[in-house]
Amino acid sequence: MISFERFTLSNGLRVLVHEDPTTPMAVVDILYDVGARDENPDQTGFAHLFEHLMFGGSKNIPVYDEPLQRVGGENNAFTSNDITNYYISLPAVNLETAFWLESDRMLDLAFSDKSLDVQRNVVCEEFKQRYLNQPYGDVWLKLRPMAYRVHPYRWATIGKELAHIEQAKMEDVKAFFAKHYRPSNAIMVVAGDVKVNQVKELAEKWFGGIPKGEKPSRMLPLEPEQTEARKETIKASVPLNAIYLAFHMSSRLDDAYYTTDLISDILSRGQSSRLFSRLVKEQKLFSEINAYLTGSLDAGLFVVEGKPLLEVSIEKAEQAIWFELDQLKADLVTEHELIKVKNKMESTMVFSEMSLLDKAMSLAYFELLGDASQVNTEIEKYLQVSAEDIRKQAGHIFRKENSSTLYYLAN
Repeated sequence: MISFERFTLSNGLRVLVHEDPTTPMAVVDILYDVGARDENPDQTGFAHLFEHLMFGGSKNIPVYDEPLQRVGGENNAFTSNDITNYYISLPAVNLETAFWLESDRMLDLAFSDKSLDVQRNVVCEEFKQRYLNQPYGDVWLKLRPMAYRVHPYRWATIGKELAHIEQAKMEDVKAFFAKHYRPSNAIMVVAGDVKVNQVKELAEKWFGGIPKGEKPSRMLPLEPEQTEARKETIKASVPLNAIYLAFHMSSRLDDAYYTTDLISDILSRGQSSRLFSRLVKEQKLFSEINAYLTGSLDAGLFVVEGKPLLEVSIEKAEQAIWFELDQLKADLVTEHELIKVKNKMESTMVFSEMSLLDKAMSLAYFELLGDASQVNTEIEKYLQVSAEDIRKQAGHIFRKENSSTLYYLAN
């Protein structure tokens, strides 16, 4: 159970406070309601580029990291298709430093040609190293546009193509900041050895004067239902063949999400999972195989990926995967198997509540979903899933006409 109190500043900034006197630390987590799905199709990769630019200094703080390091703090950030999240962890006695740093860059990020050039080059190098020059690195650059034809999930967070980052202009960057990096489009969670009244005072002092801005309206195109199987084959200099199957699934807010998440665990969580025990250990068809979901806010993807052994054809590997998926559609999972994955899920979620940062990020994310208190009902939603729910959802998802298959073949 994660306890918290909530208040909202006059400029629309939502603030949640989780008091935890058992630690001398504090976390300040700021979630901006902007991700890759909010980008112009001709200017992709901007949300991720902006994550880098946010560390380039602000009006009163030319070097973001230095003041934080002096007070024993650390920071990081990540961008997804749905959100951009920044966090600071530091000794609670130095909490105000975090408020100063975060408010200054929300109010007045320092836009300079030098900073843009530096961060643009950093992101371009990341694009090349992680996505273009690394074995299997471009999988999501191939798989997303195959699975999604209309929705902006059709491009990866890094961007659709390198040129979009290379051609990013200062006026475009400033416009992106002005539209999305506003108090009305942010959620701040302060957790640790803090008090609610203390956080209220600091929030008013450092964030209260930042102009509210208009919360961006979001009118994303709905992805039409897929009606036929899609398949592509690419060849590259990789050590082993690989296969990727992507299926459309529910959104994060749909109750079916919890059933689908347990299906992924039944298939590939641990060495006793179905795909590993049968296709890796028993039949010796794959060197590795995994199943997971993207967990995105809008309708996401359920992905099965694996690397067959050298002597196994890609077609035989695909048939073996489909056999296991069809089993889930045909037969009820045993009570033992269902209890096992539920217990693992519950222990993972309980363990995550031991991390101050995890608690802060969870509160911010669930507040974005609609209500942070829902974080405390997650375990119960998993425990309520039945074997019939599993079979029904497997039947809905694992259909050939709902699949996008990528053969990634070694030259």
